[in-house]
Amino acid sequence: MNVDLHCHSTMSDGALSPAELVRRAARSGVDVLALTDHDHLGGLDEARAAAGEAGIGFIDGVEISVTWREITVHIVGPGIDPSDHELRIGLESVRGGRVERAQAMAASFQSAGIPASFEGAMRFAGNPVMISRTHFARYLVESGVVEDARAAFRSYLVPGKPGYSHFDWTTLANAVGWIGSAGGIAVIAHPGRYSLSAAALADLIAEFGAAGGTGIEVVTGNHSTDEFRLFGALARRHGLLASRGSDFHAPEEGGVELGGLPALDPRLDPVWRKLEF
Repeated sequence: MNVDLHCHSTMSDGALSPAELVRRAARSGVDVLALTDHDHLGGLDEARAAAGEAGIGFIDGVEISVTWREITVHIVGPGIDPSDHELRIGLESVRGGRVERAQAMAASFQSAGIPASFEGAMRFAGNPVMISRTHFARYLVESGVVEDARAAFRSYLVPGKPGYSHFDWTTLANAVGWIGSAGGIAVIAHPGRYSLSAAALADLIAEFGAAGGTGIEVVTGNHSTDEFRLFGALARRHGLLASRGSDFHAPEEGGVELGGLPALDPRLDPVWRKLEF
C-alpha cells in the first residue's frame, strides 16, 4: 500500500490547490494521502472531497512549526480532527506574526540589494497569511537571483544569510498536545533536516516522548538512504511508530514525487496502522 503522510497545498507553501494535489497523488499511484499544510487546516475539506472522487484514502493532517533550542522543528499530525477547538486556537496563535516576519525578511533582502521581495513573495502565496520562506525562494528563482529553490535556501533564508529573520513558533509540548487533543498522532518530521548532533537528537526524541509524541518520519524526501536506516533504527530503539511522506511542495521544485519514496522497512511499526481512512 502506497501511503504518503506529508505534503503541502497552496493553503500553506505548496504550489497546487488541495484538489490538484490529491488528483496528482492519485495519478502517481498513492493509495492513502494525508494533507499536512503548515499551521493551517483550510485545505482539508477540498482535499477530502477530491480524494473521494479520485477513489483514494484520505487522512486529515497538519504540520506544526515549533521552536526548540532556537531552531525550527516541525511536528506532523496525521489523523487529527480538524474541528477540535484546542487545535484550531493553537494553530491560530502560531500563524500570527508571519506577515511581520516576511516584512523583516524583505528588509534584509533590500539591504542585500534585492528589492521588492515582499511583493514578489506575496505573488506566490496562495494564502497570504501563510507567507513563508518558500514563497521568497520562488521569487528569488523567478527574478534570476538563484537557479532553484534549493540554492535559495543555501545562499539565503537561513541563519547568517540575507533574508533570514528569526521567529519564535510554539513549543514542542504545545504542538504535541494540540495534535493529541485532536486525536492525531504526533510525528517528528524529517529529523535529518535539522543537523542535530547525536546528543541533541536524543534530547529531542526524549522531550518529544515525554510530551506524548509517538512517531518519527523515517522515509521522507528530505532523507538519504543512509538516513532511512538511521531513523528506522532510532524508531525501533525508542519504540516509535514510523512514518513515510514525500514532503511534496511543487512539481517544478525537484525533490520526491508524491508517493515516490521506497517502502518502510517491514520491521518498523507504521503510523497508518493506528489511523482510519
